[in-house]
Amino acid sequence: MTKDEVRAYFLDKRKTLSPKQLEDISDAICHLTFSKYQLEGKKISLFLPIERQKEINTYRIWEKAMSFGAQVAVPKANFKSNEMKQVLFEYEDQLEISPFGIPEPKKGRVIAAEHFDYVFVPLIGVDKKGNRVGYGKGFYDRFLKKCSPRCKFIGLNHFDELVDDISDVGFHDIKLNACITPNQIYRFD
Repeated sequence: MTKDEVRAYFLDKRKTLSPKQLEDISDAICHLTFSKYQLEGKKISLFLPIERQKEINTYRIWEKAMSFGAQVAVPKANFKSNEMKQVLFEYEDQLEISPFGIPEPKKGRVIAAEHFDYVFVPLIGVDKKGNRVGYGKGFYDRFLKKCSPRCKFIGLNHFDELVDDISDVGFHDIKLNACITPNQIYRFD
């Protein structure tokens, strides 16, 4: 499948999810995350959900990670440069909704890419080799290139289904180390 085909297929599938199903998916992913990853005292990048896109509710992960003493940063995108920075997320009053529906920090301390231990990556679909499909702007690929080699890139996927192969993966696309779905963790490294 091409990236466009993967994107269309999974976005259509996502549209059929009820609020209860999305809540159950988000809870299951949060549970699996903390059952397999030691986030205590780590520096974590975590995306926040675009509600109109029915993205996974990652606020549960944020709350639990904060309770374990993790430093959690969230992305702030610059759509002029197609770059994003990661801002330490300490309280919900820090956030505003961007014109694209993305909860982003208004202010806060920026954490450089090379300092992260884990980056939780949004995705629409992923293949069995760890190639992900996002919304197509490349924000995460550019950011992940700047991260330390020790940093783990973990996708969060609504569905247990992975595609066999994404046919139009480019040299600029960064693979995931793992992907957490509601029922399992796939490892690609």
